[in-house]
Amino acid sequence: MRKILFFNLIALFICSLGFAQNRLTPEMLWKLGRVGEPALSPDGNTVVYSVRNFNLQENKGNTDLYSVSVNGGSAKKLTSFAGNEGNPRWRPDGKKIGFIASEGGIDQLWEMNPDGSSQQKISAIADGLSNFNYAKTGNRIYFTVDVQIAKKTSDLYPDLPKASGKLIDGLMFRHWNQWEDGAFSHVFVADYANGKITSTPKDIMSGEAFDAPLKPFGGEEQLNFSPDGNKIAYTCKKLSGTEYAKSTNAEIYIYDIISGKTENVSSGNIGYDTEPRFSPDGKSIIWLSMERDGFEADKNRIIQLDFATGKKIDLTAGFDFTAGSPSWSADSKNIYFECPTLGTHQIFSLIVDRRKKIYPFIQITKGQFDMGGPTVGTKNGKTILISTQSSMAAPPEIYLVDLENPVPKALTTTNAGVLNPVKMGKIDKRIVKTNDGKDMVAWVVYPPDFDPAKKYPSLLVCQGGPQSMVSQSFSYRWNPELMAAMGYIVIAPNRRGLPGFGQAWNDEISGDWGGQAMTDLLSAIDDLSKEPYIDKNRIACVGASYGGFTTYWMAGNHNKRFRSFISHCGVYNFESMYGGTEEVFFTNFDLKGAPWESPKPKSYEAFSPDRFVRNWDRPILVIHNELDFRVPLNQGLEAFSAAQLRGIESKFLYFPDEGHWVTKPQNSVLWQRVFFQWLEDTMN
Repeated sequence: MRKILFFNLIALFICSLGFAQNRLTPEMLWKLGRVGEPALSPDGNTVVYSVRNFNLQENKGNTDLYSVSVNGGSAKKLTSFAGNEGNPRWRPDGKKIGFIASEGGIDQLWEMNPDGSSQQKISAIADGLSNFNYAKTGNRIYFTVDVQIAKKTSDLYPDLPKASGKLIDGLMFRHWNQWEDGAFSHVFVADYANGKITSTPKDIMSGEAFDAPLKPFGGEEQLNFSPDGNKIAYTCKKLSGTEYAKSTNAEIYIYDIISGKTENVSSGNIGYDTEPRFSPDGKSIIWLSMERDGFEADKNRIIQLDFATGKKIDLTAGFDFTAGSPSWSADSKNIYFECPTLGTHQIFSLIVDRRKKIYPFIQITKGQFDMGGPTVGTKNGKTILISTQSSMAAPPEIYLVDLENPVPKALTTTNAGVLNPVKMGKIDKRIVKTNDGKDMVAWVVYPPDFDPAKKYPSLLVCQGGPQSMVSQSFSYRWNPELMAAMGYIVIAPNRRGLPGFGQAWNDEISGDWGGQAMTDLLSAIDDLSKEPYIDKNRIACVGASYGGFTTYWMAGNHNKRFRSFISHCGVYNFESMYGGTEEVFFTNFDLKGAPWESPKPKSYEAFSPDRFVRNWDRPILVIHNELDFRVPLNQGLEAFSAAQLRGIESKFLYFPDEGHWVTKPQNSVLWQRVFFQWLEDTMN
C-alpha cells in the first residue's frame, strides 16, 4: 500500500501513475468561473449574466456581472465592486440594468447603463434586500426583505441580553443549515421612476410569520408581476411550526396593489405550488404544481388559471415527465420549460391551445448535455431562448437557442482558458438491463487515454436525492471526470426513483429505499464488471445523502462486490433520522411513517443500514457536516462508531462549518484529497 504525503497527494499521485499534467485536478475546479443568472434585454440583443470566481488561498469567492451580444463576440465585464453583484434585471425600456450589490456589506439595489457606466445606488433598506424585479410597466418594483416577526429570547427577558438559550414550541426550529431566528422573508412593493424609489416600500405580507419566497432555496422565480404592474403573484407556505414541518402545501397568492387584497388562487391543491407566471396578455396565470402533500419530488405539472372563467387546467396531463422553469412567449401562445428526460435536461415547448384536451409538446433541444431553465425573448420579431448548457466535462455557459435552428449556440466561453488544455475522459451512455427486465440509463466515464487492454479500478457513484436524475450536470465536487482523471472508470446509474423516465419509475423508490433501487445499482456494477478492462477486485461504492445511505446499505449487503466505501452525509439509522431531521414530511413520505406507528412501517427493519452493520467487512470512510440539519450529524457519528467498535478499517472526516454540501473552497479541496487518498490506501 503506497503512502503519499497528504498535503501533496494529488500532484504526486498523478505523477506516480504517469499521468500528464493536463488532467483535471481538485484545484482546477476552483479556477472555474461559475456562470449563471442570464437576463435578456428587451430588444433581444444583449444578455447580462453573473460569474462567480474563487480565490483558493483566500478561501472566498466574488461575483461580478458581464454582458455579451446574442450575435456573439467577446464578453464585457460590467461590475467590479469589492462585494458581490447579482440578480441582474433589465429595466423595461432597456436603458438601465438593475442589480443587487453588497458594496458596503449590505445588499442594496443599484442601476447602471447597459455598458456598465453610471452605477448608482437607488435603495437604502436598513438590513438589505433581495429578489428584485421591475414591473413591465416600469412604474413599480418589488423586492424581499427579512422582517423580524417573532420575539427573540432577549426580547422576552431584556435583563438577560447575553443568554444564549432558545425557546422552542414547535418543529422547523432549524432548516437545512440555519436555525430559525424569528425573521421572515416578506415581499415589498414600491413606486419607481427614473432611477428613484418614489414611495415608501409596502410590506404586502405585513405581520405574517411566513416566508416568500420559500426558504432556503426559493428565489425571484417564485415572484411575478402582472403585465399591468398592478398585481404580484408569490409563492408561500402559510403554515407554522410542526404543521409546516409535516406538509409541502405551498400556495400561489396574488396581491392586488390597488385594493390591498390577497387571493389564494391555487387552493384545493395540497402539494407544492411554485413559480407563478402571468401570461403577457394578462388573461391567465400558470404555475408549477405537485399533487401530493408531503412528496417533495412529485411530478411538477403546469397548471393554468383562466381569469375570465376561473377554470384551472393541467396543461401537462398528457405528459409523463416533470416540468421546470416555465416561461411564456410574448404572444401568450407558447410556454417554454426545462424537463429531465432520459438522462439529460432539455428545453420543451407547450402550445397553449384551448381547443385541445391534450396539449401538444415539442422537444426543442437534443443532445448529450443539460440545458437550464429558458429565458424567453424576442429579437427582430422572432422568439429566441437564452439558457445555460453544461455537461459532465464542461460547467455551465450561456447559450442561444434560435427556434428556427434549435442547435444551441455558445455565447460565452468563460472557462475555455482553464479547460481547453485539459484532456477529458470519454462519456458513454450505457443501457443496463435490470433484474426485472427494464432498460436503465447509466453514464460511464473513462480515464483519459483509456486503453481497453489494461485493467482499471472502478467506482459505483450512487445518486442522492433520492429523486434527482443523474444527468449531464457539471459538479464542482462529485465530479466523474475528476474521478476518471485519477484513473478510475466511473459508472453512475439512473436507478429506480429518479425523474426523467416516467412517473412510475420516479415513484418506485418511496417506501422501498433498500429494495429495487439497490438491485438496480448492483445490476449496473455487475454489468460493467463483465468488461475485460474492469478489475473486479478493485471496485468502490461511493455516494452522498441518499447515495450515502446507499453506501451504508451496500456495506452490509454487497456480497463481496466492493473493496471500499465512502459515505458523505448519508442516512444510517432510520429511527434516529426520523427524530432528528427537520422536514418531517420527507421521512413521513419516503419511509412511510413514524417508527412508533402500529404496524411499524417496514422500512425501519427491512432497509435501515444499522440493521446490517454486523455484515460490514470492508473499509469505510465516513464524511459528515455539523450544519447538516436534513441528515443530522448523528447519522455519521453512529456509522463511524459502529465501524470502529466492529473493528472495521475506517476514518471520519468532519466539517464543523458546512451544511449538507461542502461549499467553501479549501474545505472542498480537503474533501477531494481525503476522498482520493482513501481510495488509494484501500484499493491497492
